[in-house]
Amino acid sequence: MANELNKETPESLQKMITDKREALRIFRFEGAGSRRRNVREARNLRGEIARVMTELSARRIAKTTETK
Repeated sequence: MANELNKETPESLQKMITDKREALRIFRFEGAGSRRRNVREARNLRGEIARVMTELSARRIAKTTETK
């Protein structure tokens, strides 16, 4: 997945974050009070969000070091 993120534009990365956060929100509230089968789904979504945010941060840092 990390190699795939390198090819994405910053706008599409932001859209990915938004979509994954929405999926996580739905996951949390959809089954409130009921049993879930796939409890690792939330963990995986949080990990994916973190990977995308890390890529955006790395690009931002690279951009600021280039301009100095």
